[in-house]
Amino acid sequence: MDKSALKPRTALELGIMRGFPPPPEKRPDLTNWDLAPFNRWSFMNIRNLFPTVDVKTDYRKIQTLRDSPEDLSSIDFVNHEGKRINLSDFLYSSYTDGFLALHRGEVIHEAYFNNMHPDTPHLSQSVAKSIIGSLTGILHQQGLVDPDAAITDYVPELKRCGYRDAKLSHALNMTSGVRFVEDYNMPDSDMTRIDIASGWRPQPLGEAQSTIRDVILTLPQTRPHGEIFEYRSVETEVVAWALERATNRSLAELVSELIWKKIGAEHHAFFTVDRAATALASGGFNATLRDYARFGLMMQNNGRVGDTEIVPATWIDKCATGDHSVYGSPYSDTCPNGAYSNFWWVNNIEQGDFMARGVFGQMIYVNRATELTIVKLSTWPDYLITNFTRDSLAAFGAIIEHLS
Repeated sequence: MDKSALKPRTALELGIMRGFPPPPEKRPDLTNWDLAPFNRWSFMNIRNLFPTVDVKTDYRKIQTLRDSPEDLSSIDFVNHEGKRINLSDFLYSSYTDGFLALHRGEVIHEAYFNNMHPDTPHLSQSVAKSIIGSLTGILHQQGLVDPDAAITDYVPELKRCGYRDAKLSHALNMTSGVRFVEDYNMPDSDMTRIDIASGWRPQPLGEAQSTIRDVILTLPQTRPHGEIFEYRSVETEVVAWALERATNRSLAELVSELIWKKIGAEHHAFFTVDRAATALASGGFNATLRDYARFGLMMQNNGRVGDTEIVPATWIDKCATGDHSVYGSPYSDTCPNGAYSNFWWVNNIEQGDFMARGVFGQMIYVNRATELTIVKLSTWPDYLITNFTRDSLAAFGAIIEHLS
């Protein structure tokens, strides 16, 4: 197949942020930076757009990833159209920026597109949620937080809003009864309010400035807690608030000391922050492709790096299963036998594969049975493209079958 017919144009080819200065129509701003075509540039240049805080690594303890190249490009699968497509063509056509497969701890396939490089940090979007979920497991083992405790035990201010009677586990599994309208880029939705508060959207003229946590305190309860799973980004912000209060440390410090340094990350990561220096826990995390892979590898290895336990294996087991009875449409349209647990998506509760997923095509997929971790970083032209998600899962399944 002629790849030129499949390959989306890169940021360089589109002329985004090219020139001194770039022409106005080629500069992303707060109204369009995450939309096509500007996201092809901005997702790899977040620090040129927003204030951030480092998640530091320890350069003396970088975990070496051994290369054992294997050509997976010809592996094929049936896509959403019922057509056979190979992995190479799929990666080209699905707006991939970076793709990496680790098998038994070795890098078997690594590819970069859209002018991304090994040292380029890439926005994770909601992959960040899964990092917070794993951090919660660490702090639970340390006795600092209890999923069965009331969230207000850690953040008493939440008694003033819909979280007054919610447990930490309700937020971790996104089953609280709190209203949060997750409509992306829709005026006046709760998601847009969070985007404005986090600095990701322009502040409307005449409106008072708010922070992420100001928005949380305005959210009402609309149904009983624990009744159904409904995907709402704000739940991660609530959990992050509780973790900071329980430890008296910032989220960036916690992720740095308890995860990033311990997995042997090669580069510092970073979060975007709001005007109160609060990290955007639900989507503002940025890291390089190989460092996302190191995080996924740790989860694949039951929370261990070498002989050191990072995340308790019992916690990871819970991330790989979940309550399917509260999990319905539209989420089951992609993963019919799936679940959601501790900020991780479960592809199939019987198989135990689990993944971190973010809008515009960010994924870390973990298959412990085959000892496989896959990372795909993308800049899709829209927030949610269900067929791209289905094709990604089909591609990962074909890789698993090949390696098995």
